[in-house]
Amino acid sequence: MTSRSDVIPAQAGIQFVEIPAGRIECLDIPATGDTPPILMLHEGLGCVSMWRDFPFTLARATGSRVVAYSRLGFGRSSPRASPYSPRFIHEEAHDTIPVLREHFGLGNPVLLGHSTGASMALVHAGAGRWPVAGVVAMAPLTTVEGSNVASIKSARSLYETTAWREKLARHHDDVDAVFYGWNDTWLREEFRRWNILDDLRRVRSPVLAILGESDEYSTPAQVAAIAECMPTPARFEALLLEGCGHAPHRDQPDAVIASVGKFLLAV
Repeated sequence: MTSRSDVIPAQAGIQFVEIPAGRIECLDIPATGDTPPILMLHEGLGCVSMWRDFPFTLARATGSRVVAYSRLGFGRSSPRASPYSPRFIHEEAHDTIPVLREHFGLGNPVLLGHSTGASMALVHAGAGRWPVAGVVAMAPLTTVEGSNVASIKSARSLYETTAWREKLARHHDDVDAVFYGWNDTWLREEFRRWNILDDLRRVRSPVLAILGESDEYSTPAQVAAIAECMPTPARFEALLLEGCGHAPHRDQPDAVIASVGKFLLAV
């Protein structure tokens, strides 16, 4: 197994949390200030180590406690016990996130999600069953667009013909299960009807949506759906970053951290 010393700093304090469904790889960075804690939710091919140094930079800049975890089947977490269903985003938001929040004592956190993780953050906030101070949705996905499908089909070809698989394998115990679990799910015909619009209509927490202008998966329509569906009294902000792709925290970390810092002070 390849060492991850080059992608996760030695002081990371990686720990494993046992939940009913398996063992979850977690990162917990202590607070140095009094801003709300942040729970980070990774993208469809992500995990703790794929955030690289962003959690540490975010914690230093904001003073917040930052907790990140790898979902079942990702990173060094236990394998998934069942195939993905069209409701896997809701299952994570309603079943796993509450268990981890209780374990870490995250009573009223800001949820910071990337891509699929942003969808999970919004669904969790929209459930209305757990306090949520705010949501930072980077490259959010709210519905399935034709451009989503085209990009995901293209990703399959890249994975199977380039060194991308080898790079991802540095981060995941079972890289093929991660990739094909994500890719197959989004390309299924029954998944084309997936959306979180009803969930968005129930979100009462402030939301900051961050989108890269050159994002190949998310689009301005995904951000617009959040603004249109959220209840009128809720506070919504959007940040569109020029020269930025699907990973704003990697492409323009300074802009993202500055925006998140202001958001934290306002929630």
